[in-house]
Amino acid sequence: MAAKLIVYRHWQRALAQWPVDLLRPQISFQEIMRRRLDKQFGPSDTKGVSYDPAKESKDTLATPLKPINENAELEQVNVLYSFLENRYQKKYPLSNRLMKPLSDPEHYEKLVKELEAAPKRSWLGRLLNQWKGKVRWS
Repeated sequence: MAAKLIVYRHWQRALAQWPVDLLRPQISFQEIMRRRLDKQFGPSDTKGVSYDPAKESKDTLATPLKPINENAELEQVNVLYSFLENRYQKKYPLSNRLMKPLSDPEHYEKLVKELEAAPKRSWLGRLLNQWKGKVRWS
């Protein structure tokens, strides 16, 4: 029982640190994982998010839960922590040659700029960008 509580707390700590997706705020990784955890470990009281069986389909409720494998759960939490700490980015850094291809050296810089601007754009701005993409002047 104590190991189950430790695993649950690790999951909660990792999910609390996970960044919000600005491009798709209506789809929350944290909320989906908290529902899974509430279903597997029991309801939680963190941030008012708890598992509501009325929201789930009948097929999902009919599926029996498997017993919790603490080691497998800890491995999954460790992977989540590794993403949060950018372990792989530090272990395998990208070269300047890869990030600035000769065909378009500013491609990734423009992509990041566009991704940062997209959530702040109004519906009219999105519509205009959509039309700009369809009509190309050469």
